[in-house]
Amino acid sequence: MDYIEVLLHIEPESTGTEIMIALLSQIGYESFMESEGGLHAYISVSDFKVADLILLQQMQEGNITFSYSYQQLKSQNWNEVWESNFNPVLISDKVFVRAPFHKVNKSVDYEIIIEPKMSFGTAHHDTTAMMIELMLQEDLRHRYILDMGSGTGILSILAEMLGAAKILAIDIDEWAYNNAMENIKRNNCRKVRVVLGSAGYLTNEKFDYILANINRNILLEDMEIYSRHLASGGSVLLSGFYSADLKAIEDCAKGFGLNPDKTMMKMDWTAAVFRKPL
Repeated sequence: MDYIEVLLHIEPESTGTEIMIALLSQIGYESFMESEGGLHAYISVSDFKVADLILLQQMQEGNITFSYSYQQLKSQNWNEVWESNFNPVLISDKVFVRAPFHKVNKSVDYEIIIEPKMSFGTAHHDTTAMMIELMLQEDLRHRYILDMGSGTGILSILAEMLGAAKILAIDIDEWAYNNAMENIKRNNCRKVRVVLGSAGYLTNEKFDYILANINRNILLEDMEIYSRHLASGGSVLLSGFYSADLKAIEDCAKGFGLNPDKTMMKMDWTAAVFRKPL
């Protein structure tokens, strides 16, 4: 399949990029990559319409402005594009996230191999990196973990490496589901079960930890579900929202019996940990 690569220069970059990713995802864009040059967005030739980009410019969602350029990529160049732009990530000097085409790093505690493809969660984004940092501060040994909006499966993979007893990874996106399945196999994981679906898939299961790196609206919408499926004494690790949204997230969590414990911020992004009393 042939693809169009759209390069967007977004202002303000820090808050606008995530919003643009969400908007473009709704109109058929399948993959995104951030670089010093801007946001690279990929869509099949058959789905690409310049008129869609013009309409987004006119909408000025959240006072965001952007310019763009685009080019057609032949299918045989797809992997070459990723390999030339996707760099390894080192987090807290302990977790090394790399693609299959990068060199092995034997000097770290945990090495995760992620084939980026068309899913969110390569640790390049601050929200994923913060979730990983927070997970490193927790004791996940022998715990049952729920990974909501699992993307590439990176958090589930790390949870198994950190000693979790079993992990349920859920994502509503079929691309993410397939990519997570590949990455779990690539990292030799045995305790992760991947499901294509939403929070509505959950029945009566209780989890010791719930990981959710999604976005503000979904976190607020699903907070009651997280609380209901969290075991007493369990913890919820959340990210994917801006610092300005922290109070709304905290107020919502408190309303469902989840107590704020700690927060972490990078740029305008925030991650937070909530505990459910025993």
